[in-house]
Amino acid sequence: MNQENDSLQLARRAGELALDKKGFDVRILMLSEVSSICDYFVIVSGSADVHVKAIADEIYNGLAREGIKPSYREGVQEGNWVLLDYIDVVVHVFHEPTRQFYSLEKLWGDAPVVQLSEPEPAGRSDGNKS
Repeated sequence: MNQENDSLQLARRAGELALDKKGFDVRILMLSEVSSICDYFVIVSGSADVHVKAIADEIYNGLAREGIKPSYREGVQEGNWVLLDYIDVVVHVFHEPTRQFYSLEKLWGDAPVVQLSEPEPAGRSDGNKS
């Protein structure tokens, strides 16, 4: 398996763990198509600061059980925006009003969106295959 597939699996796993804690509006942006920052952003919302912390903890602990720990973690105390940096995948867990304010999806609007259940990024095309 190549690095991008590993990164995609990690991004999807983080999204699934977020959903397990009732995170909502989970989006995976394929940044590798538009930037060298990382391969994927996982963006998820929580309904309150305590919910954001619970989602972030579920992702952190769930991936740690699988032997994957972030290189950096920020915002856990505040709970408005928790960032978990897994180098190739960066997870952003937002309190919904904070997510709307920073609007990462608009900032990175040219990045393809990957659905949790799809094998390929949505909207991606290989051209005309006739």
